[in-house]
Amino acid sequence: MNHRRKFLSIAGTGMIAAAFPATAQQTPFRVGWIQPSTVANSVPFFEALRQGLRDAGYSEGKNLILEARAGDNSAAQIETIASELVSTKPHVIVTLGPTAYAVRRFTTTIPVVFGFSGDPVQAGFVQSFARPGGNLTGISFLAMELVGKRIEMLKAVMPGLKRIAILANSQHPGDQAERRASEVAAAAMGLEIEYFETTNPSHLDSALAAIEKSRSEAVVMFPIQTIISNSERIATWSVKNRIPTVSGWAPFADGGNLMSYGANMRETFRRIATYVDKILKGAKPDELPVELPLHIEFVINLKTARALGITVPQSVILRADRVIE
Repeated sequence: MNHRRKFLSIAGTGMIAAAFPATAQQTPFRVGWIQPSTVANSVPFFEALRQGLRDAGYSEGKNLILEARAGDNSAAQIETIASELVSTKPHVIVTLGPTAYAVRRFTTTIPVVFGFSGDPVQAGFVQSFARPGGNLTGISFLAMELVGKRIEMLKAVMPGLKRIAILANSQHPGDQAERRASEVAAAAMGLEIEYFETTNPSHLDSALAAIEKSRSEAVVMFPIQTIISNSERIATWSVKNRIPTVSGWAPFADGGNLMSYGANMRETFRRIATYVDKILKGAKPDELPVELPLHIEFVINLKTARALGITVPQSVILRADRVIE
């Protein structure tokens, strides 16, 4: 399939090894991976999962086969590749972002481990964090306290900041709660706030154009797949219009935006590998509580700061886990 060939070329030759036949001595476990698009900034998450499985004792081509699928950010194609992946009957499926919606439409029996930026209870994936109650479990990246920290970081590098925009998707489970948390945090810092919405990638340009026309001096972008998948596109817009941006995952800053503050995604997907390992050893998804990220990562892109005409205080640089020069 074309979408599989695209993803294989992005992931590199290491993916090909996943298809090698297993040895005669052991029937390999089959683990599926599905992500919403072929963009390269999703690949480090996949590689982190692979490393986590290696650390747990799995060897591709011997006792493990990884089957990876990537969509084109369209709901129709994501459903198609989800159906195809489920039909191969892997032992476990790992989903990135909104692909969990599609996978769960096609199976209620295959264990599914998600990495999801929203609220999995509101999304209907699980009954509760403590007791998932079905065939899905995993890690949610949603953390209300991080919203205020992102605004705080913007204020630290822009002391004269008065007005910010929030770009999010009200249809994304958890974003309404994040919006309320943003409003509380902004008010506490004396900032005005204006909300803008993008429900899918095709709406992103119009949302950015609306922000340009507003009086917003910076943008807090919620870490949803539409935002992260378009990090480089957003960075080009940001520098051109001299409007700094911050979001939640490191690929956002790596893609040329000013800052990111949120879950360490590579570490999180290594942890997701422990869920997969437990399930392969006999655990049931409804026995494995949904968790939140353990480690938060703050990344500053100084190259972008210079392009935006921003001097980042040394006190902020010292707080960063990583600085992009």
